[in-house]
Amino acid sequence: MKVIKKSTIVVVTLLMLFTALLSAQQKVTPLTPKEQQTVVDSISSKLNANYVFPEIAAKMSSNIESKLKKGNYKSILDPQEFSSILTADLRAISNDKHIRVTFSPDRIAEQQQTVTAEDSVAFLKRYVSNLKRNNFGFKEVKIMAGNVGYLDLRSFSNVEYAGEAAVAAMNFLSNADAIIIDLRNNGGGSPAMIQLITSYLFGSDPVHLNNFYWRPSDQNSQTWTLPHVYGTRSPETPVYVLTSGSTFSAAEEFSYNLKHLERATLVGETTGGGAHPGGSVVATDRFMVWVPTGRAINPITNTNWEGTGVSPHIKTPAADALNIAYTEALESLMKNNKNEGLQAFYEWPLAELRLKTNPVTLTPKTLKTFAGSYGPRMVTFENDKLFYQRGSGTKYELLPYSTHEFMLKGNDSFRIRFLSEGNTVTALQGLYDNGRTDKNAKGKE
Repeated sequence: MKVIKKSTIVVVTLLMLFTALLSAQQKVTPLTPKEQQTVVDSISSKLNANYVFPEIAAKMSSNIESKLKKGNYKSILDPQEFSSILTADLRAISNDKHIRVTFSPDRIAEQQQTVTAEDSVAFLKRYVSNLKRNNFGFKEVKIMAGNVGYLDLRSFSNVEYAGEAAVAAMNFLSNADAIIIDLRNNGGGSPAMIQLITSYLFGSDPVHLNNFYWRPSDQNSQTWTLPHVYGTRSPETPVYVLTSGSTFSAAEEFSYNLKHLERATLVGETTGGGAHPGGSVVATDRFMVWVPTGRAINPITNTNWEGTGVSPHIKTPAADALNIAYTEALESLMKNNKNEGLQAFYEWPLAELRLKTNPVTLTPKTLKTFAGSYGPRMVTFENDKLFYQRGSGTKYELLPYSTHEFMLKGNDSFRIRFLSEGNTVTALQGLYDNGRTDKNAKGKE
């Protein structure tokens, strides 16, 4: 018979009590008809006072008020579910993807408890700390092979806090021969950050980026590139912007601006379609609503991307966008540069990209024609694969990236090109990543 120690029973009992206590603490107070009425009234009031289109605000308000009166929300006791349904009902009228109702009691309580100056400072510190943990949206900045710069930007954070990160990133990219800005996972943010980053892509002469109309103040505003930036601008560097269906709001404005200013090539998917800036406001002690209070009016098109999204120049699934843009950048750099050394410099990573995106398959019969000795180098055909070895060195599998050019699996700095006369392979040419080449005749020591 199995004996259970008394201490074990105590531990298990305590764990059960702790779990029950935690569940009780996390339990959300169900909605009441009175709270539903308060939420709907407050949201309606804020939309009617601030939503960018008054007539649509009236229709949205009428819709949720009517549904409440008819009892459509009566059976909804879960606040999260209620916020989701209200969001869907508001969007059904407006088709505005920015509008959303959220159940955020903790966030609201935190804001309402910020009373003294010390409270405000502490609240701000927590806010900035959260931004820092994500490096203010600057996920990755690097220089890829071929001197192509890459920036993975996940948000357009407030310039007041993220300005230094933006300046550092853009200066890091200033020596690149082309720049890829990845906005596939960017949901938006601050127009001021758009202005700052864009300023690095133009000269010092002001460029008109966008206009905005603001409903609450009934006023218009404009954004232009900045006359001064810290560090180096890149006005002549080719720019590629990667987009997806998740690219939204400020990320769309950035893409839309550069597209119509003919400053960038957009690669990827059509974006989400949200052109109405605004912000979250407290509706009750448990609910918030994001209210679009303005609309973008592009100075070139006199319209915006609301509901339609920004269409790319090169349409491709988002997952393929980086490889496509990288290939386009390298091919363009090769085409526009007549220096043979630089062409070889751009061709090196381009060949690897082509192998990745469009692999070449050669028949065993063709592969056998390359086998043989080339001075100190030996090429062998084994198990339908081709292998390269110099002297007693490492044996590498050869991967074709054209009908006569091969990469070495596991060696990025050296490649092989077979030379032929007619249909006969006559020599092996070694290709090095610094542009140097050498050659050995087939069958010669």
